[in-house]
Amino acid sequence: MFSLKGKVALVTGSAHGIGYSMAKALYNAGATVVVNSSNQASLEKGLKDYEKDGVKVHGYVFDVTDENQVKLAVSKIEKEVGVIDILVNNAGIIKRIPMCDMAVEEFKKVVDIDLVAPYICSKAVIPNMIKKGSGKIINVCSMMSELGRETVSAYASAKGGLKMLTKNIASEYGKYNIQCNGIGPGYIATEQTAPLREIQPDGSRHPFDKFIISKTPAERWGNPEDLDGPTVFLASSASDFVNGHILYVDGGILAYIGKQP
Repeated sequence: MFSLKGKVALVTGSAHGIGYSMAKALYNAGATVVVNSSNQASLEKGLKDYEKDGVKVHGYVFDVTDENQVKLAVSKIEKEVGVIDILVNNAGIIKRIPMCDMAVEEFKKVVDIDLVAPYICSKAVIPNMIKKGSGKIINVCSMMSELGRETVSAYASAKGGLKMLTKNIASEYGKYNIQCNGIGPGYIATEQTAPLREIQPDGSRHPFDKFIISKTPAERWGNPEDLDGPTVFLASSASDFVNGHILYVDGGILAYIGKQP
């Protein structure tokens, strides 16, 4: 039920971090995996890391916000590797800037990568999924698909939009046996969040680190590997009747009001 043998999976933004772990999980479940980065140096470093881990992947450089590049890349992947059965829209960025201090260009850049790119990539793979009669699209959403917080207006706007894009793809293409779901990670220990977990000069934990631990019933940050099972589930036949759903992998944050002061 959870085997991905014979399936081709494309994971965007997968040279490191969450995307790297997801790509490894799909490979370990039997999929032929295609990884992506927007620049050659990052991709080459990622490919070396995959090789060290004993994971065989196909690497392609393209900008997920450029529709022409995406079309050409998907066409090339389909010729060289196979028709894409599983798309994981993982590529994303965050800019932690107070809303009134954020330039419109910066806001647009976040929305382009975190929301418009998943639209572009999904649009590129759906036609052949329809022809094949099946397909899985997994959008990497966020707790910010549900919540707001200081300094993340662009990110929350994009991830909220991605939640609704997920539901709309499910609504529009479910009849073709295409399932589109989202994974909403909580706070995950990656290079991107490392500054929020730095030990302070006095030896104490970072204030934000303490805040997250206090808000998480699991009382810890997530690890990239915590997303492996949910990714394989949503990519496999085990989830054939799950569509338009956002699976939050957050240690219980969204269910928790927090401790009484």
